[in-house]
Amino acid sequence: MLDIHQLAVIAGVARAGSYTAAAELLGYTQPAVSYRMRALERTIGVQLAVRSGRGVRLTPAGRRLAQHAEVVLSALGAVEDEFRTYAAHARGMVRVSAIHSACASLLPGAVARLRSARPDVQIVLERATSPDAYRSLRDGTSDVALVSVRDGSRPDEPGHGTGTDSEAEADPDADVVDFPLISDPRCVLLPYDHPLADLRTIPLSALADEAWVLDEDREEFTAACARAGFEPRTVAITNDPATAHDLVAHGVGAAVAEGLALPPRPDPRVVARPLRGWPPRRVHALLRAEARRTPAVEALLAALREAVEDHLAADGDSGVPRWGRVDLATPPRGAEVDASVV
Repeated sequence: MLDIHQLAVIAGVARAGSYTAAAELLGYTQPAVSYRMRALERTIGVQLAVRSGRGVRLTPAGRRLAQHAEVVLSALGAVEDEFRTYAAHARGMVRVSAIHSACASLLPGAVARLRSARPDVQIVLERATSPDAYRSLRDGTSDVALVSVRDGSRPDEPGHGTGTDSEAEADPDADVVDFPLISDPRCVLLPYDHPLADLRTIPLSALADEAWVLDEDREEFTAACARAGFEPRTVAITNDPATAHDLVAHGVGAAVAEGLALPPRPDPRVVARPLRGWPPRRVHALLRAEARRTPAVEALLAALREAVEDHLAADGDSGVPRWGRVDLATPPRGAEVDASVV
């Protein structure tokens, strides 16, 4: 009888090319890998690997068995994921993987509403980049993924930011349901007494003489500045949005941030104005088609929509356009999931 651990070993050897590398990949010792390979050869009755330099080379029979092993291991993983989801739903649990800005803005209000409507439901929240949130959805370790999207890409595509939100590729699998939630333009943060602070939106070209507080992964921003005809003068570097906000408050320089990443009670010394001409991102909720039939997940989606309405109402009261409404009924396909920084 074939042993699942033996199949994992030959698949690991096929991927890694040596017993030592396979041991590191699988978390075994090298002698354990060698022992399981010998045991597998005894079970199969044919030689599966031969020494080749510092590694090993699988025989034709070994390569064929490794292919079968990958199929078996993949099928077992799918079964585990499916029943992990069933178990979580049976316990009244919804697992959410979300970008930083959604964790800070949309989810607190949504979870509070959900607690009022469904006090029996437990929410497990994990902060992740858009690509990681999408992967956790595909892997079955989360039920709902909140990701950011820009037109033209997909949720698993590597993004441009520091990884706080990160843009990802958004062409979800056929069994992934896509719900756009809110449009979120990128803003410039300025001191309240800045000469441009009274404008509703600000073109990047008008900020050529500013000192900037930027994050480490700023290639996208510097490229946009180059297109606007200038090179930004960086005076401070931080990957923490709250620190950048405080530096602006103290007059160190200007900064950029996504609207949803701004603190709910911003420092009165700071104003946030959308950057004119910068493509807005959209925040999407992604979930597996089968999860949509779960009452707890449906309740969370309803609560998220209500949280979005709160933000849109706050936007109208402020007089400064920060967020925008998107069509919740007809999600766009092939939209670029934005992995922006916040």
